[in-house]
Amino acid sequence: MSCFTLRTVSAGIAAASLSLSAHSATEITWWHSMGGELGERLSTIAEEFSNSQDEFVVVPSYRGEYEESMVNTIAAFRAGEQPHIVQVYEVGTGTMMAAEGAVYPVYQLMEDHGNNFDPSAYLPVVTGYYTDTNGNMLSMPFNSSTPILYYNKAIFEAAGLDPETPPSTWQEMGEMSQKILDSGAASCGFTMGYAATWVGLENFSALHNQPFGTLENGFGGLDTEYSFNGEQQARFWDQLKEWSDSDIFMYGGPAEGSDAAPAFNSSNCAMYMNSSASRANVMANTDFDVGFGMLPVYSDVDGAPQNSIIGGATLWVLSGHDDSEYEGVAKFLDYLSLPEVQAEWHQGTGYLPITMKAFELSQEQGYYDENPGTDIAIKQINLNEPTANSKGLRFGNYPQVRMVLDEELQAVLSGSKTGQEALDDAAERGNKILREFEKANQ
Repeated sequence: MSCFTLRTVSAGIAAASLSLSAHSATEITWWHSMGGELGERLSTIAEEFSNSQDEFVVVPSYRGEYEESMVNTIAAFRAGEQPHIVQVYEVGTGTMMAAEGAVYPVYQLMEDHGNNFDPSAYLPVVTGYYTDTNGNMLSMPFNSSTPILYYNKAIFEAAGLDPETPPSTWQEMGEMSQKILDSGAASCGFTMGYAATWVGLENFSALHNQPFGTLENGFGGLDTEYSFNGEQQARFWDQLKEWSDSDIFMYGGPAEGSDAAPAFNSSNCAMYMNSSASRANVMANTDFDVGFGMLPVYSDVDGAPQNSIIGGATLWVLSGHDDSEYEGVAKFLDYLSLPEVQAEWHQGTGYLPITMKAFELSQEQGYYDENPGTDIAIKQINLNEPTANSKGLRFGNYPQVRMVLDEELQAVLSGSKTGQEALDDAAERGNKILREFEKANQ
């Protein structure tokens, strides 16, 4: 079936016209989903590239949140007005891979235009997420992150805990949270964003080296099935229910959890788990010393911690443009990978440095010494060589399944289902979505 024929995506959104530049250089259009300060930093990168040479100018354009941007891109492709580059979040990878003919794979782009492109220069867990089964990089990593633990050092001190030692296991998380509650230092032990998905299930599974789906978590083909309903995952969801009832855990809401960050920032909850890219927001909205740690694991699970997996987004190149324009796209992607560019992006945003050279440059510049905890995410994601269970996820229409998981975790927290029942139901519902996607993209 041809690209972008997914039944679940509306095609009714008209594509906006491409920006016109007064510049005589060839335009490269870049659609993205970054607003606010992140959007300004992104625009600065585009401007600095455009000023570094006189052949091409990159024109960035904000197209809404990730889901909206994908819909806009699909509509634009159907109208023949697609951008050269589009930013797509990591859970959209499977959908983009299935869009045969619409995507110009990055490895092929670089081969065709003579760029010295070396996938081994990127962090292994980054290349693993965005490569095919033959190791070919399909899209260019850009804003990659992984979830970490933030904690309030003042609350730790008030509760008689070592402010330099966060919990490293879920057993310690429960014990330390209870001590915080008993001392009256805070009314909640911990909260988290993406409790049912990215943090509380996807990274939980990876860190414990537990399968999330068959066929290497979907990397091996469209006929994958979900297997996140394992014993350890169900155990954890039951634990969250128990902790929720005793105020150790505060559920912040579905998806990112709109109530989670405010609960931590206001010192209501002592600990908070979310993206490493949340660092800027945390530091800007707290008036206490913030500590950083890796996500906890169950100490009695062999092999844990394995490694965490990434979130964020990557840049996909779309087909249908002139070859001369792709020369500029390739040059821009080369520019984005420069150590200086990546180090500045990493240090200014909290996203991971996607190449080892950018990490090493940040070390040489003293960034991690001056900003303790900023290397936690890098250490966590590189704890071990990624396995089939920990290199990431690749499922079609996965955003729909995330909504299912949010519903099922809420059923556990309300007491209407056990963790096992909820995850079994989520797997069954999710597999129906997978079969629909498979049928539409065979």
